Amino acid sequence: MSNAQTVIRPTAGRPASTQPSRLGLALAVIATAQLMVVLDATIVNVTLPHIQRSLGFSGSGLEWVVNAYTLAFGGLLLLGGRAGDLLGRRRVFICGVLLFSLASLAGGLATSQAWLLGARAIQGVGAAITAPTALSLVATTFPEGAPRNRAMGVYAAMSVAGATTGLITGGVLTTYLSWRWVFFVNAPIGVALALAAPRVLPESPRRRGRFDVPGVITATCGLVALVYGLSSAATGPDGASQWTRPKVVVSLTLAAVLLTTFVIIERRSTHALLPLRLLRDRNRSGAYLIMLCVGTALFGMFFFLTIFMQTVWGFSALKTGLAYLPFAGGVLLASGAAAQLVPRVGARPLLLAGSAITASGMFWLSRISEHSHYTGALLGPMFVTAVGFGLQFVPLSLVALSQVREQDTGVAASLLNTGQQIGGSIGLAVLGTVAWTVVADTVASYTHTASTHAPTGQLPRSGGSAAATIYRHALAVGFSRGFLVAAGIAVLAFLITVCAIRVRRADLAGNPMPETVSS
Repeated sequence: MSNAQTVIRPTAGRPASTQPSRLGLALAVIATAQLMVVLDATIVNVTLPHIQRSLGFSGSGLEWVVNAYTLAFGGLLLLGGRAGDLLGRRRVFICGVLLFSLASLAGGLATSQAWLLGARAIQGVGAAITAPTALSLVATTFPEGAPRNRAMGVYAAMSVAGATTGLITGGVLTTYLSWRWVFFVNAPIGVALALAAPRVLPESPRRRGRFDVPGVITATCGLVALVYGLSSAATGPDGASQWTRPKVVVSLTLAAVLLTTFVIIERRSTHALLPLRLLRDRNRSGAYLIMLCVGTALFGMFFFLTIFMQTVWGFSALKTGLAYLPFAGGVLLASGAAAQLVPRVGARPLLLAGSAITASGMFWLSRISEHSHYTGALLGPMFVTAVGFGLQFVPLSLVALSQVREQDTGVAASLLNTGQQIGGSIGLAVLGTVAWTVVADTVASYTHTASTHAPTGQLPRSGGSAAATIYRHALAVGFSRGFLVAAGIAVLAFLITVCAIRVRRADLAGNPMPETVSS
């Protein structure tokens, strides 16, 4: 064995003299930035018809208003996290927030399709820089124990509730002002955060090293190809499978090749973008896999419920957003409770309870039908599901960042964000395929029955009440099946917790990971 000794180095960027009031302001800055980034993933959804009329998007082109942001966000998260580790997290955080805000302002001023899509892509880059540095700043700013648990609770609540807030805010701004204000609203908030950050957030030291350029290229291109392939793979409302389309096959194949190459590069790199030692810890790897499952179920739920409420029940965009308020409330309550319970019971029981409750809520949601009512069929299961998600986010964040070397905190945080984003793409692709296939099969079954028994052999036109009733029923059946699959994904998260999570309570309030240095 070589002459080496294990030493414990204090975690940088965690000054003991930080006052509680300053910690509160730091948390406000970090949580607001996270809320802004997550909110923007959904705030645009309810404005799409208005954007289409204003800028003349085609139906297929309109989806890129969402995809341009998603691709850049998901593809650059690893790079954003590592940039904070090397260049200083506060510095990179401020750059990400300003880039996001300026791109939002540009999006609100857009007068052409290319202008808006370019602004959305740059927004995604800003979000990919901001999100992992925000989470790593929580880990490096707040002392272990109760302060960090509370901060993680607030961060987790913003991460989930932000999607709901986006739907509500988008509906309000679009209804009473203009779709452009969906973008304008970010600019003053981002500037305020950038001005406040140097006053309340500690700076981590810049580190020696360089960016792993081959790793950056293969990881970024691989993740973009994966997100694009999954986004293009979901079966459409007509039930036609998209999985065999050339662009889907090529994208997913390219993603597999690039990400495999990335792993090979990282095994040999001395300045790895993703130090593979982070994945050797079973608890941390388990947390990433569970977050993948959470993202799959969460994004699938939002997708199905939004379409269901507007198409089947006839809710307006604003009413749909307000209908999610109980979900936001459930997440806030459960995240706060989880932050208090982690030091008492540990992460594993909360993850087990959260995934089981999520599975129960998703199964309850699968009982919904076109004849159901909001208070009787949606309010209860939505709140139960929210509690399940809320119980998982805080312990997942703590486990993923537990005993990580300070210089790796950013990339460890970015992996958690990547799991959620990739999970969301998987949810829309896989659960969407299941749901729309059942919808198409149900419509075809009713159409065949009607044509067989109709005296004239004529079917109702698409605008007829009979056809509309059939379609609403088909949507209910298809989405019910999608919720069942989401419940199965939650059960998978439960099983991963059983098999992989062994972290002790002491580990979540413990010391930074030992570093081995030559003597």
